[in-house]
Amino acid sequence: MKNRSAVVKRILIVEDEPAISEICRRVLTEEGWEVDIAANGKVAQGMIKEDYRLFLIDIRTPAMDGKELYQWLLEKYPALAKRVIFTTGSVLGEELTALKQTGRPFLPKPFTPDELRAIVAETLKEATK
Repeated sequence: MKNRSAVVKRILIVEDEPAISEICRRVLTEEGWEVDIAANGKVAQGMIKEDYRLFLIDIRTPAMDGKELYQWLLEKYPALAKRVIFTTGSVLGEELTALKQTGRPFLPKPFTPDELRAIVAETLKEATK
């Protein structure tokens, strides 16, 4: 019998807009992902495990935003920080500079299902090198 955790693709979506998180869940589930959703970074902290293959993190969430969650990941789980994809509704000014400084890919909102699939596939390929 195969070790189930070796073949399961798990992703944690950190998103405070239910419509966006549900669209992401639907698209990624169709691609074979097991999807967990956290409404903000504080909730995500309690969910983060070593077995998440990727993290799709909205840069702006209440309680703890995506930048703060990413910084926490860098400190606590540096290997997992390499598996982060950011989403954002604003790619201007300080936010764009901050996103570029992380070196992590980001997906501007609104995005299409095909754009989501492409960035997830590319990030997964990079994270497993």
